[in-house]
Amino acid sequence: MTFTSAIMWLPSRFSFKFSVSALRRGVPPSYPHVVRRGGCNTAAFMPEAAGFEGVSGRAALQEFSVSNSEDFWAAVARHRLSWMQPFHTVQDCDLSRGRIKWFQGGMLNVSVNCLDRQVHIRPERVALIWERDERGSEVRYTYRELLEMTCRVGNLLKRHGVRKGDCVTIYMPTCPLAVASMLACARIGAAHNVVFAGFSADALAERIRDAQSSIVITMNQGVRGGKVTELKKTVDTAVQSCPTVRHVFVAMRTETLVPMTDRDVLMDEEMLKEDVVCEPAAMNSEDVLFLLYTSGSTGKPKGLVHTQAGYLLYAALTQRYVFSYHDGDVFGCVADIGWITGHSYIVYGPLANGATTVLFESTPVYPDPGRYWETVERLKINQFYGAPTAIRLLLKYGDQWVNKYDRSSLKTLGSVGEPINTEAWEWYHRVVGEGRCPVVDTWWQTETGGICIAPKPSEPDEEIVPGMAMRPFFGIKPVLMDTEGKVLTANNTSGALCIAQPWPGMARTIHNNHERFIETYCQPYPGYFFTGDGAYRSPKGYYQITGRLDDVINVSGHRIGTAEIEDVVNQCSAVAESAVIGYSHDIKGQGIYAFVVLKKNMKIKEEDLYKQLNSVVSEKIAKYACPDFILLVKRLPKTRSGKIMRRVLRKVVESDLDSLGDLSTLDDPAAVQEIIEGHSKISMK
Repeated sequence: MTFTSAIMWLPSRFSFKFSVSALRRGVPPSYPHVVRRGGCNTAAFMPEAAGFEGVSGRAALQEFSVSNSEDFWAAVARHRLSWMQPFHTVQDCDLSRGRIKWFQGGMLNVSVNCLDRQVHIRPERVALIWERDERGSEVRYTYRELLEMTCRVGNLLKRHGVRKGDCVTIYMPTCPLAVASMLACARIGAAHNVVFAGFSADALAERIRDAQSSIVITMNQGVRGGKVTELKKTVDTAVQSCPTVRHVFVAMRTETLVPMTDRDVLMDEEMLKEDVVCEPAAMNSEDVLFLLYTSGSTGKPKGLVHTQAGYLLYAALTQRYVFSYHDGDVFGCVADIGWITGHSYIVYGPLANGATTVLFESTPVYPDPGRYWETVERLKINQFYGAPTAIRLLLKYGDQWVNKYDRSSLKTLGSVGEPINTEAWEWYHRVVGEGRCPVVDTWWQTETGGICIAPKPSEPDEEIVPGMAMRPFFGIKPVLMDTEGKVLTANNTSGALCIAQPWPGMARTIHNNHERFIETYCQPYPGYFFTGDGAYRSPKGYYQITGRLDDVINVSGHRIGTAEIEDVVNQCSAVAESAVIGYSHDIKGQGIYAFVVLKKNMKIKEEDLYKQLNSVVSEKIAKYACPDFILLVKRLPKTRSGKIMRRVLRKVVESDLDSLGDLSTLDDPAAVQEIIEGHSKISMK
């Protein structure tokens, strides 16, 4: 295969015809006119507010969005989305039963909202800037070109048997064809299941099987940080245990040829045979848009289900107002599309707003620690959205790598994935943003679909406190709960973070396991959505996230269940049992610490065991899930009923021995002293 054919999905310049049938059926080419009466400042900020009597100012708008939830979301949905058929019921929700339905009766197509309506009014606006791993080789795609590519992929999927309601698994790096594949699924009414391209074959296979995908889309190889990854090889291994897979679509990122079977389809060549018009399917508001798997405390990944209208609306609204996005800005989210951040703030939110969005394929330090800021200068990025783990990493390289480049285009800096520490926040604000760009520390989850708590939107002169998510977004009503399930109403208090009422962007269920969804999110505090996080509410009413309350570790923004790692570690032939905890890590936010008990009479060198364990975790899950520390112990601290006391292990690792608490309930309290001594030896190395 030649290099020319390997990049057939790069922008073409021949004539283009787009489908206008959806537009003719009543999809408006631009937002409908809103009659403005009163509250002009608020209406200028959010046009829908013109119809909200007596609402003046953003604080009042926030209060209205919570106290008059249906009126608020109905107005926003009618104004922001293009409908094929209007909805008749704003919401039908009961959190205590796990029933969440928004905009019933409405029909729309997500790809039309992201592409066709933009093509109708500004076809040559740049939709995507693909910042390739090779610095300075960015490629731009207009909305017209992205719609063309999306239609070709949609027709290709249909030709190979994909039908409305099916689920397509996408295992690709961050690139335009991955975005087009997501939008193509949305166009023909299929759900997509994007799997992070760093996951192992076993992890990929588990997600393919659960989603019951018949089609997998991948690339011959991935390129990141100057290194090549064998994506097709990983998929080949995965699909061996996935009987539902009929075809694997293979696109070419590099010139390297890979082995092909009868099951495989050369995507580049086959797309050329397809028409550039693909009729969009009319989808009900609550039809599935995508599955996205996230780690849970049971060890089995959860396939969170997001649906059409509510998710798209919430992603678009949060992208617009949290980041103060304005028409014509270049939005730079440097996440991977394999995570919810990439879904909401690289693809759906920005494209629904007609934005130019950046696809960042590389790493923060390739080819040097100035990569982010050189990209900002060259692409003239206005909003930059990254992870605290990357900010902490770059901080250690010093200011010179930042100051080397012009960052005057920046207007807003964002942080996502975990709480950002004060030192990193201040460096981000002072050095990267030159003290003039607000830093929005955003809190949200795969389950929430979009940002729920962030410093913005707010009045222009309102304060931003370093390291705090601070203010709930429109329609979000956070509450703190005590250990007895009672609402904590006072400020200057901490508790379990819950959300008191439903919002359109939230996940609807766990694929094939609604009971688990109810048990995880709805039953712990009946009538409330339980986030799994703890939070502190300051004397001024601002929220600060304090961390996970369950056994989930957040490594560089990647959530991984301790049970999932333990399950893999325990598969090692030398291991009898293990316990895994997260601990504070300067760069990654949280690191992974594994306590391992060997089988009796097992003789193995420690260094060999460490290599073996890291190898199996890397193979079964991903490299980022490998333990940073492994401590061999004779026994784990357990209650008399056999429950491992991870709380005690955390206190040992944190060197907080004064807070170990009452150990008399342990089956063998002496185990704790042995662990303390073993940990002290590791920490002294």
